[in-house]
Amino acid sequence: MAQILDGNRVRDEIKNECRSRVERLVSRGRPPGLAVVLVGHNPASEIYVRNKVKTSHELGISSETITPAENITTEELLSIIDKLNRRADVDGILVQMPLPGHIDAKRILLLVSPDKDVDGLHPCNAGNLVQGRPGPRPCTPAGIIELLKRYQISIAGKRAVVVGRSDLVGKPAALLLLHENATVTVCHSKTPDLPAVCREAEILIAALGRPAIITSDYIRPGATVIDVGMNRLDKRSDVEKIFPSGRPGSAEKLAAFDKKGTLLVGDVHPLDVVECAGAYTPVPGGVGPLTIAMLMVNTIDSAERRIGVC
Repeated sequence: MAQILDGNRVRDEIKNECRSRVERLVSRGRPPGLAVVLVGHNPASEIYVRNKVKTSHELGISSETITPAENITTEELLSIIDKLNRRADVDGILVQMPLPGHIDAKRILLLVSPDKDVDGLHPCNAGNLVQGRPGPRPCTPAGIIELLKRYQISIAGKRAVVVGRSDLVGKPAALLLLHENATVTVCHSKTPDLPAVCREAEILIAALGRPAIITSDYIRPGATVIDVGMNRLDKRSDVEKIFPSGRPGSAEKLAAFDKKGTLLVGDVHPLDVVECAGAYTPVPGGVGPLTIAMLMVNTIDSAERRIGVC
C-alpha cells in the first residue's frame, strides 16, 4: 500500500515552529511584515492571497494587501514596489502572479529588493540557489524538500526526475535536489520517450500543468511521486476519462464532481499512483499547503536577518 505524504501535517509542523520565532521577533520590537501586491481581480489569485494573509495573521505576522486597479501601468506599479523596498516595517514583498498582460512582469520582479524577495525569484537569489549560498528559496520547491525530509525519505544518492523546467518550480526543485546529493534529470516537452526517462526515477516530481498526464507508464514501482499540479476540471467527460466506471475510487470522485461541479486533480494520474508508487502526495492536500508555509518561513527568515535576530 502506497504511503500518503500528508502536506497538511507537515504544514502544521512548520507553522508551529514559526510561532515561537515570531514571538521572539515581537519581543525585539515588532513582528515580521509581509506586503502582498495583487493587481486586478483574478479569482484564483484572490483566493491564494486570501489564504496567505489568513496564515500570516494566524502566526502573528503583520500582513497587508495592496490592490492596484487592473489598468495600472508598469511605471506606477514600479513606484509601489520602490516604496515597499524603502519601508523598514516590510520584510517580505510578494507580487502575485500572473500580472495583467500589459505590465512588464520582469521589470517588476527585478525591482523587488533581493533581501525582501520572499518568493526567491530575483536573479540574485536564483544565483544564490545555484551556488548553494544562503537566501530565500522558491516556496513550492522548498516545501517539497521539507516534505521529503520530514517523512525521512532519503534523497542522497537517489535518481530524481523533474518533469517541468519553470523558473518557479522545475529548475529550483532540480537544484535543491542536487544540493541534497541526488542525481537529477530535468525533462520537458522536447524530451524523447518521456515515460522511459520517468521510469528511471526513484523520486519523481511532476510539474507540467496537465491533468493526470503522468500515468502508470511513467512510474517506477515503489517510487516516491511528488505531484505539483493543480488542475481544476469542470467537464464531467474529462473527469470520467480519469475516473472510469469500475475502478476503485472512481465512484467517489464522480460523486464529488456532481456535487460541486468541479474537481481538482494533479499532473499525476490519481488512481495509477496509488497502485504503482511507494509514496505519493495527494491532490489536494499534498504540496499545496506547503507553499504558503514556506512563504511564512521566508518572511520570518528575512525579518530575522534585517532585525539581527539569529
